[in-house]
Amino acid sequence: MVLKIKHFVVFATFTIFYSCGEQEPTLKSIEGKQIAIDSSLTSKASIESFVKPYRERVDQVLDSTLAYAPYPISKTDGALNTTAGNLMADIVLSEADPIFKSRTGHPIDFVLLNYGGIRSLISKGNVSSRTAYEVMPFENAIVVAELKGASILKLASYLRDSGLAHPISGLQLTLDPQNEIQSISIQGKPLDANKTYYVATSNYLVNGGDSMFFFKEALNITNTDYLIRNAMIDYFKKIDTLKPVVDDRFIKLSE
Repeated sequence: MVLKIKHFVVFATFTIFYSCGEQEPTLKSIEGKQIAIDSSLTSKASIESFVKPYRERVDQVLDSTLAYAPYPISKTDGALNTTAGNLMADIVLSEADPIFKSRTGHPIDFVLLNYGGIRSLISKGNVSSRTAYEVMPFENAIVVAELKGASILKLASYLRDSGLAHPISGLQLTLDPQNEIQSISIQGKPLDANKTYYVATSNYLVNGGDSMFFFKEALNITNTDYLIRNAMIDYFKKIDTLKPVVDDRFIKLSE
């Protein structure tokens, strides 16, 4: 899929008149004209020459190989969890947890992101910083919400009812054949309704994006000042080969 974005520049013309005896100018009219910036515009050699070294440097940084994907990593290769979703959620947990722990003394219990936030698959082959920009083109930052057990139950119900494989990590959710929640585990332990949990997510979701209104019940919100995209790039630099799999973090039992 190619994302087509059309840009526009608006030029405004201000007409100012001076009248006899007036000390201040008087604005009489404002006229505007919209000019589309698209493929119909021709380049200018002097501008191209000026921009070229900067473009080449940016391309060099973005396209330098950081890791390798031995197979396509997609958000459509599983029913309730996917390789792309699992990878992204696991990255947020591994990269943001030390930051949050150093600031608060608490570990992140689990991660919840959104299915729609994954904007591209990771193709088989070399993985670069550009890959991270393609997967996560938004300036979404990692935030951590402190939620009570009752809010986690609402979160689990949301995941069951959404019909989408929203990325999770550190959370294990099992549905029975009738689509009822059979079990909820966090870091391998059953959900404790009397406990509060630290849930890493994005600033978009914590504000109610994708109708995740349970985040409005957060007792506290901590911004890690860490973009999800940057966490991906940092992770790619550490890992030689990406090998995410569809697993049992969110499953529905059969009859």
